[in-house]
Amino acid sequence: MEPTRTDTAAQARSGAPVDARTEGRAGPTPAGQRSWAPDLARGAVLLGIALANVGLYLHGTDTGPGMRPVDGSPLDRTLDFVVTLLVNDRSRPMFALLFGFGLVTIARRMTERGLEPHRRRSVLLRRQLWLVAFGGVHAALLFEGDILGIYGATGLVVLLLMNRRPRVLIAWGTVSLVLLGVMFAVVGLAPEFPSTPTEYLPSVVERASIWVLGVVGGTVVMLVLAPMLAGVAMARAGLLDRPWEHRPLLRRLVRLGSLVGVVGALPYALVVARVWDPGTVTTSVLAGVHAVTGTAMGVAYVCLFALWAARLHDRRAARRGAPAVLAAVGERSLTCYLLQSVLLAPLLSPWGLGLGDGMGTATAYGIAVGAWLVTVAVAWGLASAGRRGPFEVLLRRLTYGRPGRHATAPAVAV
Repeated sequence: MEPTRTDTAAQARSGAPVDARTEGRAGPTPAGQRSWAPDLARGAVLLGIALANVGLYLHGTDTGPGMRPVDGSPLDRTLDFVVTLLVNDRSRPMFALLFGFGLVTIARRMTERGLEPHRRRSVLLRRQLWLVAFGGVHAALLFEGDILGIYGATGLVVLLLMNRRPRVLIAWGTVSLVLLGVMFAVVGLAPEFPSTPTEYLPSVVERASIWVLGVVGGTVVMLVLAPMLAGVAMARAGLLDRPWEHRPLLRRLVRLGSLVGVVGALPYALVVARVWDPGTVTTSVLAGVHAVTGTAMGVAYVCLFALWAARLHDRRAARRGAPAVLAAVGERSLTCYLLQSVLLAPLLSPWGLGLGDGMGTATAYGIAVGAWLVTVAVAWGLASAGRRGPFEVLLRRLTYGRPGRHATAPAVAV
């Protein structure tokens, strides 16, 4: 297939050099032609995902708001405050935003490379369904808090809305945020979750059941639809592809999103840290506010990485050093996300080594950081060897078929 003008134009807009040897060739987008911003943001948000998820593996103690142990040490409570303020219900919308951005990018590249509309729809539909399948296996084997299933299912809704007018996206996003707040407020009134079985096979059944309910419920209440639609809007505007053209807007979004995110999170963070006890009903309302304002904070975080990417563009920085290491994780975000569970679940779960029994959150956060650093090392090792993540390769194969079957298929990380 001959290279098209739009391929060249897209590379020129991104600031990447056009390589005649790779232009129009089948296969993933070369690292040198990828946008910095989404890869940097994906690499960093995986640290937030690890910190947010590690608490779900703890057991053997009574828990309070935010599912934190009630007998935590002063250090535990201090870190619980910081993580609740800056990470919990902020990393998920940030990841979802990048997912929505990725869907638009995939669709745009297929359009630019000449795929017919029905083939584009088929590719995107298959990709979403395979993500749901990945999530089901991930949940059953390791982690009931899997997010891939909800991403895949909600992505089907995004495909229906992706080309609609901005006011339609705003309307759906608003409904999504309202339902999200109500859901978290109701969950805050619910009793504690049952303990996890200590035998592996019974735990598989329980995790799979919880995951199915979570995917159905999370899709119905549109848990991640609002940030995904924000990612669609950012992709349309070129905020991550060409951040150097949008610095004033990006700075405004950072300021506004940070203000809304911190103010909305502060009361609930004080409750989680057990500094304030306003009662069950008020706590549930604050949990809803905390969740809703997380989307604004997620937008602010992504815009911060876009501004960093703009500086790298100004310096014509090559993919090396710390930014390249972080971007390597972002390019392999699906593999690194699943690897976190491979590291944490057998170590902390009751059916594994059970080290999460009675563990304080400060120790758990340290383990989460360690797990993330392992994924960084793995991603950088793969990047240095010129290899993609194994689960990115598998998802691409399942989505597009054998190499050469869809010569124009682009690759975008989850």
